[in-house]
Amino acid sequence: MSSAKPALVDLRFELNGKDVSVECEPQQTLSEVLRNRFNLTGTKISCEVQVCGACTVLVDGLPVSSCTYLAYEAQGQSVTTIEGLENADRSLHPIQQCFIDEFAFQCGFCTPGMILSAKALLDDNPDPSDDEIIHHMDGNLCRCTGYVPILKAIRKAATVMKETSG
Repeated sequence: MSSAKPALVDLRFELNGKDVSVECEPQQTLSEVLRNRFNLTGTKISCEVQVCGACTVLVDGLPVSSCTYLAYEAQGQSVTTIEGLENADRSLHPIQQCFIDEFAFQCGFCTPGMILSAKALLDDNPDPSDDEIIHHMDGNLCRCTGYVPILKAIRKAATVMKETSG
């Protein structure tokens, strides 16, 4: 039996606003590459079957479950992790600050995925209704806080982002 390793993939993409390249195995997931090769541990791994949303990152602005998204699929794309949301002055993104202000997390495990999913929503729809928020966030599970503070945080973030954008 041959124990030959699979050929490595030369992966080039934009990560949190910077061009990066890395060699990875074809079967490696984006979450594995982000955590193990770039040390971006804000991307959490939980269910590994695209159910809980803890691993959510943005690829070209759209939320994806990085636990099932193969890293090579990010070739030439723009990937944003929770670490990439801070502002140029290193202050928190309004969504992050609103999660703090509204006590929208306890253990924090689901929070990066929640925040990135909320960002995708607010980038696409700056004034969502509660029903639209609930529907959009359906793929992100929280086991600690319940969802009322999360909903309040996203509503508040929508208001703050509208006020600061114009």
